[in-house]
Amino acid sequence: MLVKTQLSRGLSVLAVLACLAAAPVAAQAQSFKAGFVNTDRILREAEPAKAAQTKLEAEFSKRDKELRDSAAALKSASDKFERDAPTMSESQRQARQRQLADQDRDLQRKNREFQEDLNARKNEELAQVLDKANRVVRQLAESENYDVILQEAVYVNPKHDITDKVLKAMNGNGAK
Repeated sequence: MLVKTQLSRGLSVLAVLACLAAAPVAAQAQSFKAGFVNTDRILREAEPAKAAQTKLEAEFSKRDKELRDSAAALKSASDKFERDAPTMSESQRQARQRQLADQDRDLQRKNREFQEDLNARKNEELAQVLDKANRVVRQLAESENYDVILQEAVYVNPKHDITDKVLKAMNGNGAK
């Protein structure tokens, strides 16, 4: 019986020590503050992102219209060739086919260049918006004592989502 009592006391002491050891961890976990920012929403809803989109549309609209007009002209020429081909001589038909193929290659090249230029400019503008957003997030983290703010996550409890605060700061004061 004496062994049983000592064993029981030993287990009680171990249980108390385990609780004492866990107490600082629980207290530390309660003071840990985390947040989440939805980058996709920032890029869709922030005023600097909308301004960047408008700027890109203005910058590339003329070139886009020229490409669409060239594509329409090529289609019209191709349709005309299809209608006129039966009445053309073989050499005229081959010359016109080469001409249409050259125009098509030129249009495809211009389209590729346009897309590359547009993507490069879009990346530049988005990088600036993200830079502004990151500055706002850092300011918010420091002012509200966040330990960590994540931008990518599989799941986030909505109570940790601070995207609205970031959007309000970016839209309200121009993201300093």
